[in-house]
Amino acid sequence: MTDANNIIRHYDLLIDLDNDPVHDPPELRAYMDCWDGQPFVDLLELTPEKSALEIGIGTGRLAMQTAPLCRDFCGIDLSPKTVERARANLAGYRNVTLICADFVSHAFAGRFDVIYSSLTFMHIPDKQAAVTKTATLLNPGGRFVLSLDKNQASFIDIGVNRIAVYPDDPEKMAACLASAGLKVIKTLETEHAYILAAVKS
Repeated sequence: MTDANNIIRHYDLLIDLDNDPVHDPPELRAYMDCWDGQPFVDLLELTPEKSALEIGIGTGRLAMQTAPLCRDFCGIDLSPKTVERARANLAGYRNVTLICADFVSHAFAGRFDVIYSSLTFMHIPDKQAAVTKTATLLNPGGRFVLSLDKNQASFIDIGVNRIAVYPDDPEKMAACLASAGLKVIKTLETEHAYILAAVKS
């Protein structure tokens, strides 16, 4: 089974188990803020005239906060069941477009002012390809904000399934960003994550 199929199976299974972070209790939401809380959202600098793309939208946990802040919002994810759940969670927003596909290989119709991702790049083996794709999708002056898990384990095991992951390193990621023409303008460190904000010149 390919990596993509394993990821799809893993996240589809979580939906089958009714695991939907949009409806997490407050204490779990506070825990997730270690990766992409208000400081992460602030770095996006979203405004009503901007367009945004979330790589790895999941069930829409972050999109519930970000979609109302921008003109057009697009989210992409590999898992069909996860995208279906995100569609239900975000049904109240008319500016949302959801795509079920592989980010690196998908042919997007347009470009974006802001692209962000949290806890998704660990699923992507070719970091440079993903960052380069991101750079091509950004408008000039566009912003990319990325949250990297500090955990360096080579797999995720939540008891119902185990999948391989590709841990991220902030220094190597900064080099990838530079190679793609993206300049890191800010780095934040939390208990569990490194958050990088970069702009396209």
